[in-house]
Amino acid sequence: MGVMSALLLQLGQVGLVLLVAPAVSGMIRKMKARLQRRIGPPVLQPYRDLRRLIGKDVVLADNTSWFFRMAPYLIFAATWVAAALVPTFQTGLMFSWSGDMIAIVALLGVARFLQAAAAIDTGTSFGGIGASREVMIASLAEPAMIMVTFTVALVAGSSQLSTIAEFMLHSVGLRVSLGMALVALVIVALAENARIPVDNPATHLELTMVHEAMVLEYSGRHLAMIELAGSLRLLLYISLIACIFFPVGLVVSGAGFLAYAAALGAYGMKLVIASVFLATFEMSIAKMRVFRVPSLLGIALMLGLLGTLLLFISEGM
Repeated sequence: MGVMSALLLQLGQVGLVLLVAPAVSGMIRKMKARLQRRIGPPVLQPYRDLRRLIGKDVVLADNTSWFFRMAPYLIFAATWVAAALVPTFQTGLMFSWSGDMIAIVALLGVARFLQAAAAIDTGTSFGGIGASREVMIASLAEPAMIMVTFTVALVAGSSQLSTIAEFMLHSVGLRVSLGMALVALVIVALAENARIPVDNPATHLELTMVHEAMVLEYSGRHLAMIELAGSLRLLLYISLIACIFFPVGLVVSGAGFLAYAAALGAYGMKLVIASVFLATFEMSIAKMRVFRVPSLLGIALMLGLLGTLLLFISEGM
C-alpha cells in the first residue's frame, strides 16, 4: 500500500468518527423514546442541534477569562484525537503506533481537566459543584481504566490498540481476567460519559447533575463544541470496547474494497447493537445517589485489579 493510500485511510478514520458520533447519540435517544412508547426525536436531530448552536451568538459572563473561551476547542480537539486513535474498521493505520491505551487515557484526562477548570472559571455554584463531582468520579475512574489497560496489555503483550485487536482476533480464548476487564471498562464508560446510573444526560435542573452543571454557562458555538466532544467520547468508549473485546470485522492493511466495505458494515452493526444495549440498560435502572457512585467505581477498580492479579498468578504457576 502506498503512502497516499495509507494517508487517505487514516484521514477516513479521522473523518468517520467525527461524522458518526452525533448519530450514535441520536440513535440512543430514539431507542429510549421508543422504549417509553414515544415517537422521540429523529436520529439526525443532534446534527440539527449542532448546526443551530454554531449559528448562534456566544453569550459570555463578565467574570470569565480567556481560558473559558478556549476550553471548548481544546476539549473537542483532545477528545477527537483520542477517538481517532481507536481502530474502527482497520488495524495498522498510518498513525496506529500512537494508538496506545495509555495515551488515550491521558488525552481523556486532559479533556476532563480542561472542562472542570473551565467550570470553576465561571465562579458559579453549579459549575463548582459539577467540577468537584467530576474530579471525584475521575479519581476512581482513571485508576480503574489504568488497571483495565494493564490487564489487556498483559494478555496481548502490548498496550497498542492495533496489536491488541489483532491478538484478540486470532490468538485469545476465554479468560476470566478479560471478563473482569470488560465489566470494569463498561462501568468506567458509563461514569465517564455521564450516563445512568452515574448521571442523567437528559437533566438540566437537578442538583445531582454532574456534566450538565459544568456546561450551563456555555452557549452558541462553544456549547456545540462541548456537545460534539461528548458524542465523540461516547463513540470512543463504544469503539474501544468493540476493538478490544469484539474485534470481529476489523481488516488489516492492504485489504480489498469488499473487505473494507464489510468492515465498515460490521462497525456500523456494533454501534447499533451498543446503542440498543445502552438504551435498554438506562431504561431498566434508576439513577443512583451521588454518594453511592464511589462504590460502583470501586467495583470497577477491584475488577481491574483482580484481573491483573489473576494474570500474574496464572503466569507464575
